[in-house]
Amino acid sequence: MSFKELSHLSDYDNVLIVDANGNTIFYDVADLHILKQIGLKPEEFLKKNVTSFYKNLPKEASTLMNVLATGKPLWNTDQELTSNNGFTYVSRSSTFPIINGTSIIGAIEFSKHYYQKEDMQILDQFASHKIYRKNNTIYTIENLVSKSSVMEDIKNKIHKVSNTDSTILINGETGTGKEIVAQSIHNLSNRYTQPFISINCGEIPSNFVEHTLFGTEKDNLSATPDILGILEQANGGTIFLDEVNALDIKLQVKLLKVIEEKLIRRIGGKQDIHLNIRVIAATNESPDKLVHEKILREDLYYRLSVFQIDLPRLSERKEDISILSRYFIDFYNRHMQMKMEKLDDTVLFAFEQYHWQGNVRELKNAIETAYNNADSNQITLHDIPSKIRNYSSAQEKIGKIDSTINLKDKVEDFEKSLIVMELGKTGGKLAETARRLGISKQLLKYKMEKYELR
Repeated sequence: MSFKELSHLSDYDNVLIVDANGNTIFYDVADLHILKQIGLKPEEFLKKNVTSFYKNLPKEASTLMNVLATGKPLWNTDQELTSNNGFTYVSRSSTFPIINGTSIIGAIEFSKHYYQKEDMQILDQFASHKIYRKNNTIYTIENLVSKSSVMEDIKNKIHKVSNTDSTILINGETGTGKEIVAQSIHNLSNRYTQPFISINCGEIPSNFVEHTLFGTEKDNLSATPDILGILEQANGGTIFLDEVNALDIKLQVKLLKVIEEKLIRRIGGKQDIHLNIRVIAATNESPDKLVHEKILREDLYYRLSVFQIDLPRLSERKEDISILSRYFIDFYNRHMQMKMEKLDDTVLFAFEQYHWQGNVRELKNAIETAYNNADSNQITLHDIPSKIRNYSSAQEKIGKIDSTINLKDKVEDFEKSLIVMELGKTGGKLAETARRLGISKQLLKYKMEKYELR
């Protein structure tokens, strides 16, 4: 087996080993969610014949069983597999016999999975950097795709601050990449072998927040076990507190004490526990505004923002749209049973005109939508979300109205374009669109019916 042949194995995500009978004895998958998709728990996957998990895999069709029978490796073989619960995907694999003397004692298979359009939502669960996925991360600084000067400056800051243990505050709107930045810092730091624990403080029910952060300790009267809070789970590594301003003011006081003293006490506990963690927090609104409105404690803000990173909106770094689009196309090309070559020039123009209220996340979603709609190997205007297509059309009309039509038609054409543009900005929310246009919601509905926008 040549080095060139072996080098291809790095392209695979998963490893599966079976014994001489084809029973699984080891597996390492890019994400355990794939087991959930095929309807299995981790313990149910071991010590069973590899063909038993699928409806359409007789022993003679299995790559692993074939290699066990022949003793010959199989390279880059595609199999369409349908699990017993009906989930279908394509597995591309290279499979090799494990030989002891003259006996075949097992086989090892390296594989990568490809999905149908309707299964694309699970792709983000798979780590693109396999070496890091054991520490709970899926991103490195390579995932901050950019060529704009503002983002290159941010990446330089990330490299510098990763070498310290200072607390960091990341400020940016939803979809600007706060999680990617936090994981990048962790994976560039000396803590990269330790856990990265991420939690969105705004998503935890208020009556569970303190227990979630600090954990609980059993008392002598109950049989409930001790529960580690996420601060303790992150010991040795990094804790990322997204939407930290969502914490109750009293909890912000406790968090400030944890950051300064590196000590916590579980709920119901009697002893302090020493922590060795790095704290990274994030807000999706201006920290100064949050402090002014007394939503974020001023002393906590100052403690968190020893080093602050402000992420720009995508609309402020539009020179990155083309390279980001290419990045997302490459991502879906690697995971789908279809290949896109590029964006049509009209699509790139529409993307560059659009305001991107949802930022980079919205751009990725637009590419995903295009994959679901596309009928060719090129993304066209017809494939992208209508609000982006309509927004671009409205912008063009505002800039260039046909001089051959009369004043009434011009006014109506201009009015229709403005409505379409504002609907795009608000994501189709009528009340917000009406407010931005300075008219009532009822009048907006009338005009939308008049211009056939509903």
